[in-house]
Amino acid sequence: MIRSFYWKSGQPVQKIEGIADFDSLFADPDIVLWIDLLDPTDQESFILTHDFHFHPLAIEDVISEEDAISELPRSKIDDYKNYIYAEFQIADYVNRKEGIRVQEVSLFLTRNTVVTVHYEPHRIFNYLYNRATRDERLLSRGAEFLFHTLLDVMVDNYNNILEFFEMEVDQIEESVLREPDAETVKKIFTLRRDIYQLKRIALPQKEMIGHILRGQFALISERAQLYFNDIYDHLTRIIELSESHRDTLVSALEANYSSVSTKTNEIIKVLTVFTVILMPPTFLVGMWGMNFRYMPELEWKYGYLFFWILLVIMMIIMLFYFKKKKWL
Repeated sequence: MIRSFYWKSGQPVQKIEGIADFDSLFADPDIVLWIDLLDPTDQESFILTHDFHFHPLAIEDVISEEDAISELPRSKIDDYKNYIYAEFQIADYVNRKEGIRVQEVSLFLTRNTVVTVHYEPHRIFNYLYNRATRDERLLSRGAEFLFHTLLDVMVDNYNNILEFFEMEVDQIEESVLREPDAETVKKIFTLRRDIYQLKRIALPQKEMIGHILRGQFALISERAQLYFNDIYDHLTRIIELSESHRDTLVSALEANYSSVSTKTNEIIKVLTVFTVILMPPTFLVGMWGMNFRYMPELEWKYGYLFFWILLVIMMIIMLFYFKKKKWL
């Protein structure tokens, strides 16, 4: 599916559905054009070659993304002189089991056009579609600022993940201080995995924005570069928070092991006391063998049954005691 928006001075933003005469729009220097391809067919993908004449290597990267083997694509940006090709990622947290889901987005930036290609719908693009029709500034400031806005919104989406991570870390800290258990340890390792994955996504994106800030691309002016600095700072903050959360989880894990070790020592201490208390009776019973001539219980009709009932009751009492102490 293709959805397009274009702006021309003195006119409202126009919306186009499907394939259109993009080469003539692209040829008009007074028009700013945004073309978004969602899960494009072969016919729709053909506009990348026919209308814009993008390099086959860049188009090959775009087409092969749908069947990519890599589970974690890496952000990159390439300069083809007349246009820029970039690969960026949108990250969303699904749940503890699945972790972070990554969606690849390909972007082409020319002097007056931005082309985006992605294979799954996302709320970010719905937001940008509505914004493009309501606020002409999204397009009227030029293609380079539209390119910036697309990247900025994708990076802002990380805020949802960071808020979840912060909440989970706080809960884990409370669990460790209150009463650590096996489930807490599982949460720690799962959350560490997800935080590390977020950092792996953000690091190459920060490097990519760094290339833009160093003025390596003629299509992005010095005036626009200042706006990319905000994205760079945001990615730096994401990486720093990820490292901070991981350090906190490591400390929580160490505190959990320390707490479990302390609890184990207390259990061993109590059991040792029980053992020491029972040692004298056990010694005396072993020495004399209870071979006394007068033992009333031996002649009692229900003595054997009483013995087993008493034994079972003692075992049950000990089990309840261990449960109450949370040793079991």
